Amino acid sequence: MSAGLPFALAIAVAFLFGSPQARVNEADRTSAPASDFNTPREETFVPSADSSRSIRVVSWNIDRGTQLRLIGDELSKNPADLYLLQEVDSNTKRAANLDEAAELSRRLNVNLSYAVEFEELSQEREDDTRKAAAYTGQATLTRLPIRHCRILRFERQSGFWKPRSWIPSNVPLLQRRLGNRIALVTDLEFAGRLLVVYNLHLESRSVGRIQADQLDEVLADLKKHYPSNTAVILGGDLNTKYLPAIYLHKLEREGFRSATGERIERTHAIAMTLDWIFARGPVRIEEGRVRREFRGSDHYPVYAEVVAQ
Repeated sequence: MSAGLPFALAIAVAFLFGSPQARVNEADRTSAPASDFNTPREETFVPSADSSRSIRVVSWNIDRGTQLRLIGDELSKNPADLYLLQEVDSNTKRAANLDEAAELSRRLNVNLSYAVEFEELSQEREDDTRKAAAYTGQATLTRLPIRHCRILRFERQSGFWKPRSWIPSNVPLLQRRLGNRIALVTDLEFAGRLLVVYNLHLESRSVGRIQADQLDEVLADLKKHYPSNTAVILGGDLNTKYLPAIYLHKLEREGFRSATGERIERTHAIAMTLDWIFARGPVRIEEGRVRREFRGSDHYPVYAEVVAQ
């Protein structure tokens, strides 16, 4: 057996099945600015408005925005009032070092909140004076007034992504990262009331247990911070590739309704159900649809209408 085969086999097994789950370790992200990891960024590009009792919502994992112009074209042709975007890069080589959240906000004429999920170690560019950090995360873009936003950084995590001495950090395929999976929580003003939006990107390197634990953390956070009659939208890439009906029914028991009702729709190019929009509280969710005609990502966006009641 060649010396390189055990290493290759270990990498392949890790990619297929992930690594043991772990709790957040502050040492995992000591080389990145604390403010980037703990404080979301808000930017205002246009005057916000709360003048409607019905809004269009879209959730889309944009696959790191490597086709950002095409993604912008698709969203411009199919505008919404609230965009929940995942895998949104900032200053990565693979996405031409763009601030993708700001680029899309300007193009779509909306405001933004953005939270860092990971620092992408293999995506950082170097110049003569310093290494510029490269990030990926979640962006919530909206025309609604933003009251407040914060990061829920999950306690239960996969150890898969951590830098290790035996894995090169500068090889993009190996995806070495600092940081952890998160929910970006944004409080909005809708129909004169609070609307809480959880923009999720749950773990992918797990057969389902870590995803379930992270979803439990979201539900616990919701119960801790908001009254039970609060209007809530929960959406994003939940990575429900294993038995998605379990997650659907779990959220239904918590009072949520899916944009597509009881239908479990394929939202990925490779026959998987990953992406959702749910709502609960004094709002009605309807007209849910997976837009498989969209181009620019390996995921398909989910659209829905949310109506105040």
